[in-house]
Amino acid sequence: MPTIALLVLSNLFMTVAWYWHLKGGMEKPLLLVILISWGIALFEYCLAVPANRIGYAHGWSAGQLKVVQEAIALIIFGGFMVMVLGEPLHWRHLAAFGCIMGAVGFLFIGR
Repeated sequence: MPTIALLVLSNLFMTVAWYWHLKGGMEKPLLLVILISWGIALFEYCLAVPANRIGYAHGWSAGQLKVVQEAIALIIFGGFMVMVLGEPLHWRHLAAFGCIMGAVGFLFIGR
């Protein structure tokens, strides 16, 4: 569970780092946005690296770690997209998410 918790926290930071400027930050100079985003992303790395090390030490493969990270990223981005950016979720988003969840399931079968 520490791996999942750290991946959730790291993805919260990364989603903000990548997308915060789309709502209310478009008038800021690009270089400033990049520097702010790098500062936010530093916290993401401080959480993602230990998450991957802990997960790997507990028997997760690199592929499992990556697919779980992507699934978590989609959940968090979906919430950010709706709550912060005000964009609607469509059936296409849910279908794509279902495919990613299927990939997670396939990587953990027989583990």
